[in-house]
Amino acid sequence: MYKGAPPENFAKAEILRKNMTEPEKLLWNRLKNNSWGYKFRRQHPLHIFIVDFYCHSLKLVIEVDGGYHESPAQKLKDKERSEIIEFQDLTILRFSNEEVINRIEKVLVAIEEIINSYPRP
Repeated sequence: MYKGAPPENFAKAEILRKNMTEPEKLLWNRLKNNSWGYKFRRQHPLHIFIVDFYCHSLKLVIEVDGGYHESPAQKLKDKERSEIIEFQDLTILRFSNEEVINRIEKVLVAIEEIINSYPRP
């Protein structure tokens, strides 16, 4: 489930869980109630990264990106990170802070569409 995460990432993840951004808190309040029948984890160590949200049974990663993700250098890093994560047979959904704050229902519909595309166990 942790896909080779180094031990120090677990301590970092705990700090991140205690210091979530407002958009992350907003989305977490909708994901944690398990309304789709799947358990999501927040600030989850995965490989050499810590992802914002992760559902192991769906192999689904959800990232909430702040404004700094718009810089060319960060876009390149995000692309490389996504390739490494997707190589592990995981799906990534990315939303901006603004999308989560201003259009949470649209974000939830997008997540639900992905969830519904998976065969039920």
